[in-house]
Amino acid sequence: MENIEDTSNPMENVQSHDWNKERLEQLKQLMPDLFTNDGKLNVSELKKVIDPKSVNETERYEFRWFGKSNAKREAFTPTDATLVYDENRSVNPAESDNLIIEGENLAVLKLLSNSYREQVKCIYIDPPYNTGKDFVYSDKFNQDKKEYWEDAEITENGFKIDTNAETDGRFHSNWLNMMYSRLLISKQLLKKDGIILMSIDDNEVHHLRKLCDEVFGEENFVGIFCWKNKYGAGAKTKGFIEVHEYILCYSKEIIKNIEADLTKEQIAEYDKRKDEKYSTRGGYVTQPLMTKSMDDRENLKYTVEYNNEIIKPRKQWVWEESRLLEAIKNYEVVFKKKKDGEYSVRNKVYLKDENGNIRKGKPITVLNGPFNQDGTKEVESLIGAGIFSFPKPTALLEYLLSFTVKFHYNVDGISSLSGFSLKA
Repeated sequence: MENIEDTSNPMENVQSHDWNKERLEQLKQLMPDLFTNDGKLNVSELKKVIDPKSVNETERYEFRWFGKSNAKREAFTPTDATLVYDENRSVNPAESDNLIIEGENLAVLKLLSNSYREQVKCIYIDPPYNTGKDFVYSDKFNQDKKEYWEDAEITENGFKIDTNAETDGRFHSNWLNMMYSRLLISKQLLKKDGIILMSIDDNEVHHLRKLCDEVFGEENFVGIFCWKNKYGAGAKTKGFIEVHEYILCYSKEIIKNIEADLTKEQIAEYDKRKDEKYSTRGGYVTQPLMTKSMDDRENLKYTVEYNNEIIKPRKQWVWEESRLLEAIKNYEVVFKKKKDGEYSVRNKVYLKDENGNIRKGKPITVLNGPFNQDGTKEVESLIGAGIFSFPKPTALLEYLLSFTVKFHYNVDGISSLSGFSLKA
């Protein structure tokens, strides 16, 4: 029998240890601030550590990401898209004031800006959330539908694929580029006394806030709602169980005041107290008439008589004397003597005004419902199950569009009051 010699090299195709990679990982553990978001070493930051005096730079506060300049150019580049009226799918076009447009939203926004620039009072957007699972987009519009979806790599061999995974170094940049161009055009659509509301989750809420500060101005930030949008949720493998989203609100110009319809919980508070005016004015809540926080004003420092006792405010009253005496005469003031002998004096704030109109209230930053499950049921009752994902409940939109916003000035220099109403 012949001996067969094994000529294979056991070390063939085996690489030696990558010491550079290991050293970079060690450096990243010690000084993570020297690395970019996609895990690459920032040589400029490293130079600042080694020899700070050799680095000359001009620093300023700004929000930057990859592709920002191109996204801004794209926003203001004309589109050759066209809106085509669809007669077969239209319902009561002669009577309805509503308009539904189907198409790529950036192209549609550009087309709307031709006719509706500075004509829109309120914009609500529910953009794709950057979860790393389903966010994809492309801003190429001069293709047929099949070419567009293939070019955007949204489908491959007929199957949907992801194009913005968290392993992508431009994970956040991709999303910001998509939002930046669309927000820039949205601002052009808003009236001077207009506002925009945006739904978002934890993945990008901090980036969206900075993005809107740049587009609309930090001074035009109105507020942010934390919306409890689920009344139940399954357990997650790590971290907290998420049952909330956010709704950001920005204005075109600085607002003076904003009011909203009272929530069910707020109305219930009014119903806890009733008097002889309940049939016409509803229940009431009370507000203090003594204050320590206002600047000293001599016309607010006086005494009133109640049950043969003279009541003096600890500092001063909120109202001038004639107004308070009139309210007392109309039984719209509540006096309560405390254990220390001091009086609590509060005015009644009724649910309804003298004409029977339910009062408005200030929006509260925490919304407990309505819930996403309600929106899902609504859509299923209309078009069936599994057709539209994560629809917002109509009750949420009704609340947001009930806001009354007062601005300091409009284009004529006169104080402006804007209201929104949702039409079916």
